[in-house]
Amino acid sequence: MNIMLPKKTALIIIDVQNAIDHPEWSKYGSRNNLKAEENMSLLLSKWRQSGRKIIHVKHESKEPNSTYRSGDIGCEFKECVSPIEGELIIIKHVNSAFIGTDLEAILRESNISHLVVFGVITNNSVETTVRMAGNLGFNTHLVEDATFTFAKPDYTGKIRTADEVHTMSLANLENEYCKVVCTDQVVKIIEDEYSGDF
Repeated sequence: MNIMLPKKTALIIIDVQNAIDHPEWSKYGSRNNLKAEENMSLLLSKWRQSGRKIIHVKHESKEPNSTYRSGDIGCEFKECVSPIEGELIIIKHVNSAFIGTDLEAILRESNISHLVVFGVITNNSVETTVRMAGNLGFNTHLVEDATFTFAKPDYTGKIRTADEVHTMSLANLENEYCKVVCTDQVVKIIEDEYSGDF
């Protein structure tokens, strides 16, 4: 699949915080995409080299028992995506990065029409944000191998593996709200710019 990432494309990193390593998340079974953090780090490094806009979305839960409680170590960014000076941080309190934040206004003011998104968890904040991005008219790309989720029960109580949950979420999004892509595709576009092949 050919994808286009103009210079006015923003990278949106969703909820990649220490909280996601808490055992509570794995109570129904292990996560998928064990190399996701490696892919996240690679994508962020390449994106920085490209000079495109980077937005880190940080979840600060108002729920007292959340692993994402503000002020706790779990609320801090994971090292693989730790922001550097000049990179924007958006604080959210609900699933979607567009609700109760200035995210849409920031993108509009920057004349950004294309987004690349990755983070956690696939079927929660990632899916919710991508759905809204698509509905708001942004040309959105979700990097599926830099995104992950966990096993969980379906509506009938049957435990579904993380891969099942992940791929069903992607199926909900693909071609309706976004294009699902992989790390290698995004990296190749940026590296082709360096070589003059873009």
